[in-house]
Amino acid sequence: MKLTAKARKKIPSKDFAGPDRSYPIEDASHARNALARVSQHGSPALKAKVKAKVRKKYPGIQVEGGKASQRADRPSRRK
Repeated sequence: MKLTAKARKKIPSKDFAGPDRSYPIEDASHARNALARVSQHGSPALKAKVKAKVRKKYPGIQVEGGKASQRADRPSRRK
């Protein structure tokens, strides 16, 4: 789902993984996207910070080789 500026402003600051309200992680889809974007553009320190926040909020999301995926032992919420 595309995140509009209006919707982004409504997200609590705790649901961002990066500085200055960057890398929104309000749901698992956006968390996976945050991991993908930070792996492309982030510094090593920022990558570690974003990965830590995502893993804390969504322990079912794993990162291997720069690609985020859902762990096999957790059912997907997609229908």
